[in-house]
Amino acid sequence: MKLPVPARQMLPLLGITVSAFVFNTSEFMPIALLMDISRSFSQTEAETGIMITVYAWMVAVLSLPLMLLGGKLSPKPLLLLTLSVFSIGQVISGLAPTFGILMGGRIVVASAHAIFWSVAAPLAARLVDKGKSPFALSMVATGTAVAMVFGLPLGRVIGLSLGWRMTFLSIAGVTILALIYLFFVFPRMENDESFSLGDLPGLFRNPAISIIFGMTLFFATSYFTTYSYIEPFLHTVAGFSAEGITACLMLVGASGFLGSFVFSKMFNTYPHAIILIGAAGLIVPLLLFLPATVFWPLLLLLCLTMGVVSTLYGVAMQSEIIRHLSISAAPVAMSIYSGIFNVGIGGGTFLGSTITAAGGLPYIGLAGGLLAAISGALCYFRYLPILRKK
Repeated sequence: MKLPVPARQMLPLLGITVSAFVFNTSEFMPIALLMDISRSFSQTEAETGIMITVYAWMVAVLSLPLMLLGGKLSPKPLLLLTLSVFSIGQVISGLAPTFGILMGGRIVVASAHAIFWSVAAPLAARLVDKGKSPFALSMVATGTAVAMVFGLPLGRVIGLSLGWRMTFLSIAGVTILALIYLFFVFPRMENDESFSLGDLPGLFRNPAISIIFGMTLFFATSYFTTYSYIEPFLHTVAGFSAEGITACLMLVGASGFLGSFVFSKMFNTYPHAIILIGAAGLIVPLLLFLPATVFWPLLLLLCLTMGVVSTLYGVAMQSEIIRHLSISAAPVAMSIYSGIFNVGIGGGTFLGSTITAAGGLPYIGLAGGLLAAISGALCYFRYLPILRKK
């Protein structure tokens, strides 16, 4: 079977894909093991759950300064160092005797996360020939989709069978194997230019990049306003069984494969359409979330659409950042993008919590849909006109 890219490009690309898998599995793993972790430290789930919020906000705060610092290294040493720090954080988390040390371990992991998602997409695009970057970025997105479909359930099974600590230690083991693999197959690359702090204002003066940042804030907030509380919504409002909720969440994760496939096959031909679908595609599904509870197949279709749109948006925006900027500026812009996305995660989770606490659980889709409309409007009225002028 003929590979989409030469083997010398596919091998390191597979390493980045596996790394994306472990990073995404690790980010959301505490959600799947929250009850067990809270019991081991004699805490409530609410007290333990703070580490999820802290993780997201630490990524948001650390992304830019760590990328500016790490950008002084050439790509291969930076990638290997990031994986090393990530595995150390996982070991600290797995062996933590107190909740405070567990939090410290998660902050170490968040530091590695901040750098990895700043460089993963630009490096994947640089690994392949010109014109093949949509495929490379779809591979990274596939690692994310696999994590959502298989990584989280597998981690939960390990945690329930052998204890939650073994889940973190297992992730560390897989990361070390990925690190060794990349040490041998990842090519040496040099930074063609250097990016300094003084160049930073120029990123925000770039109209396309600044609009991407704005769209991302509203997109991530809209998505996580609904997704963070999709489990209680499906149970309380839609009347799904526990098995039905599990199947629905796996469908959302699996839809990432479809989104990745659509992007790799269609972005080069229909870039404007893919960008608009990504930025505005949550409006209808989220606004229909409550009405669809009377017909469960429609609700499943809406969940599938959410997953596809989320993948399309994430990969399309990363592709656009890379296209608009130089090799040295793209990772820095990606770190800002990652930070803004995590601000959206935290903001969406907080907004969903506030709405739910006020008795508005049935209306989380409405709130998310209104925010998605802002993202769609920014894309249609501000971003696409810039692209049409080029």
